[in-house]
Parts: sequence; structure tokens; C-alpha cells
Amino acid sequence: MEFFRNPKINFIGNRKYMYFLSGALVLLSIIVLIVKGGPNYGVDFRGGLLLQVKTEPALKIEEVRSTLASKGYKTEVQTFGEPGMFILKFSSEQISPDEIVNTLKSAHPNTTISLLRTEMVGPSIGRKLTMQAITLVLVGMLLMLIYIWFRFDFRFGVSSVLALFHDTIISLGIFTLLGREFSVPIVAAILTLIGYSINDSIVVADRIREKLRAFGKVIPRNKLEEIFNSGINETLSRTIITSLTTLFPLFTILIFARGTTIFDFALILTIGIIVGTYSSIGIVASIVTDWYKASLKKEKA
Repeated sequence: MEFFRNPKINFIGNRKYMYFLSGALVLLSIIVLIVKGGPNYGVDFRGGLLLQVKTEPALKIEEVRSTLASKGYKTEVQTFGEPGMFILKFSSEQISPDEIVNTLKSAHPNTTISLLRTEMVGPSIGRKLTMQAITLVLVGMLLMLIYIWFRFDFRFGVSSVLALFHDTIISLGIFTLLGREFSVPIVAAILTLIGYSINDSIVVADRIREKLRAFGKVIPRNKLEEIFNSGINETLSRTIITSLTTLFPLFTILIFARGTTIFDFALILTIGIIVGTYSSIGIVASIVTDWYKASLKKEKA
């Protein structure tokens, strides 16, 4: 199946516009992160209290939210698993779990409230977790660079990792702008995104490498844009179809699983896949083209 039939889109010829768009999005994302004081860290990172409660018969999520809000608790409430099961997150670890359960029981006397899980995270553990999350993402990118360097060349490796930074920063910026909470599952989503995005870049890079090999060691400078455009266009249908098949189930989660713990995971993956698809089509090959051109110009001089 082909999404496009023999596309001849001049991606490389329009790379300056894509550089401008990417630069603007990255800059805006950095500004959002600075203005907001970084991602909106959840209990996992900033410390606090997490409770899992079960209500029988099942309460609605709005009832739990309004009950706790009416008593002055600043809480994030999410559904979890079966109906009536909720995850409650508090920014303070000083709150008593029994106090929360009693508050819910008082407001809903005909409902049985069961406390199934209690997790407390201190600020020092949160900071340690933050450093571990940053280290994981950076190590993931470094391994990607090494892999692509050996499989293709250094130019593709560096360009792909730059695209990964581009995808991650923009995704985090939009996610933070939407006011969503940065938790441990979001770190897992970002690592998943890195793997997904690099896969698309590898497919494009592999096709371009095949075309470059046809010219041997002497690659004509005036043919570079044509070669790279051809490689991107030939893989365009595959890239778009793969992205859409991944996005459809994510859209389903975003529509039908609002308020659940998996919603934020699906949200940042959706943003990241859209941005990653764009960068693997428009950014990676563009950077490598300019790098090749600069190298050939230097050799000629």
C-alpha cells in the first residue's frame, strides 16, 4: 500500500523554512519551560503522597474531586483500573491517608471507601529520581548516536541525535504548556519516543545511503539535493503509514481514557510521534545535506 504515488516533494530545497519552523518551535518550548520553571513535576519527582482508593458502589471522578476540593485539598485525581478505583496525588507528604479516607466517608456515607495503596516520596528521593530520568534520556541518545555512527556514518548519527533533542524539547514544551504532570510514566514515554523517532530516521537514512553508494566515493555536489529528496520521497508513504497506524490507537486513548493514568502517557507520545515524523522527514536529511555540501566545498577548496 502506498499513501503517496511517486511523490516528488522538494523537501531539501525548502529546508530553510523547516529550519526556521523547528528553530521557532524549539525556542518557544524552551521559553515555556523557563517561564513555567521546568516541567510540572508530579509526586514521583517533587515528593508528596500517593493514595489508591476503591469506592463501592463506584463514585464518579467528579464527586471525588469536588469532595476533596471542598475540604481544601489540592489533589490530582485519576481513575485507575476498574470503575470506582482512583489514584489520588497530593503535593504534601504530611497529609494523613486516614484523614483523606475519613473525608470521603463523611461526604459519601453510603459508599465503602477502601485504602489499597499508600506511597510517600520525600523531596531528596524526588531529586534523585529527576537526575536518574535525565541520565536515562541522555544515555539513550548517546547509544543511538553510537549505533547510527557505526551503521551509517557520523553525519547521520549527529543529525539524528540533534533531531531527537528537537523532538524531546518540543514535546516537553507542548506537554508543559498544556499543564500536564511530568511523572515516571512520562519518562518511559520519552524513551519510547526516542526509539520510535530514531527508527523513522534510520529508514530514511538507509534509503539515502543506497543512493549515495551508486556514486562511489565521488558524490557530485550538484546532485546532493536530488539524491536526498529522492530518498525521502521513496520512504514517505512508509513513514506516514507507520505514524498513522501508531497514532490511531493513541487517539482512541485520548478520546476515551481521559482522566485515567494512561492519558498523559498517550498524550506526550502523540505529540512526540507527530513532531518526530516531521523531523525524520524534514530535519535529519536536511542537516546531513548541508554537512555534505560543506565538506565537498572544503575538499574542493
